[in-house]
Amino acid sequence: MRPGTGSGSGQGRSVIVMALEAGLLAAAATAFGTLPALGTHRLSARGQDALMGFGAGVMLAACSFSLIVPGLEAARAHATATGATATGAAAQVALAVLLGAWALMALDRWLPHEHFIKGREGMDPTRLRRTTLFVIAVTLHNLPEGLAMGVAFAANDPLAAASLSLAIAIQDLPEGFVIAVALMGVGYSRRKALLLGAASGLVEPVGAVLGAWVVSAWPLLLPWGLGFAAGAMLFVISHEIIPESHRKGHERWATQGLMLGFALMMVLDTALG
Repeated sequence: MRPGTGSGSGQGRSVIVMALEAGLLAAAATAFGTLPALGTHRLSARGQDALMGFGAGVMLAACSFSLIVPGLEAARAHATATGATATGAAAQVALAVLLGAWALMALDRWLPHEHFIKGREGMDPTRLRRTTLFVIAVTLHNLPEGLAMGVAFAANDPLAAASLSLAIAIQDLPEGFVIAVALMGVGYSRRKALLLGAASGLVEPVGAVLGAWVVSAWPLLLPWGLGFAAGAMLFVISHEIIPESHRKGHERWATQGLMLGFALMMVLDTALG
């Protein structure tokens, strides 16, 4: 039975449960990743950039192999059933990718938030505490990951969804460490930095449940959901992670990390898919 029989069906509930479990796993990986910060309050700029590049590579491969490719397959299957053209199916996913990126771009433009290196962006944030700005920035970063996991499980391909979820959890490990160390570097206590770093992943299970519920309830949205999640993640990679990893002059290390992350995810996707 496909997940599109409605959110009240047994299949719909199981999809949502699996998405929730995947989101909680990613959140736990973020929290676990902060633990090495117990032993150090510093991370070399080169190491930080390499880890950020690694996360970008994993996410980039996940967008390609676990979201866009299945989205194209779903769109082509629907096109075959309805007599539409393959070009129209590809255009549908392409538009969904653009919509996902534009949605994140709008949020990035209007919500005040703070990067560790670039500083503050969005509307005038002078009335907001720095911690609030950080929370908004992390939410913008992690929400697309949660949505991606939820939509992937709603696609009724557990292996592909597991591959994507594993990739996100892997990149969340160094991300949690980088967040905790960066927070300590700008004046947060070790305890508060670890707590905020661990809490930064909690939006992922929320996004996972939301993505799974929407696509399970309306299965025709599957290609749109996969493309939208991919576009949102691509925006985060291009606008947030890669620029942040290049601002300190360690572009080669960041690029090597990106290539290693991409290659690892490609192998995992092949092994699990």
